[in-house]
Amino acid sequence: MSLALIHLFVLIVLANGAPILARNLLGNKADYPIDGHLRFIDKRPLFGHSKTWRGLIASLVLTSLLALLLGYALQTGLLIALAAMGGDLLTSFIKRRLNLPSSSMAPLFDQVAESLFPALLVMNVFALTPWSISLLVLAFILFDLLFSRLLYKIGLRRRPY
Repeated sequence: MSLALIHLFVLIVLANGAPILARNLLGNKADYPIDGHLRFIDKRPLFGHSKTWRGLIASLVLTSLLALLLGYALQTGLLIALAAMGGDLLTSFIKRRLNLPSSSMAPLFDQVAESLFPALLVMNVFALTPWSISLLVLAFILFDLLFSRLLYKIGLRRRPY
């Protein structure tokens, strides 16, 4: 694995983990749902209560700052965070349409969107190949599924996924 690929992996992990960090640090402060409690035509929430502005902003800010610290442009961090959060919102939207509750587990589905979208968006910056993108997504899936359980056991996550 190249250093650039490791950097991208760490940035994607932070982009997806920043909302959890923000929730643990801030509690219920600034806990405003992105969908504003709006409902889709099927009468279900657009995304659900766990997709908050606090989490989105935390992802954008922290990922951008880490990108700068690693020697990448601020915009690179913003793109990674936007794509990761976009993937997260897309999977939440689809899960609501499938009548799955907010924060429900959809193994692989969640992790692929949250890692593939950012990788595709910055593939030129990190000189990614189809093979390196596949490796990155697989590594993120394994990391997320294993690390989420650890965070749950030590009390930083509300669910083991």
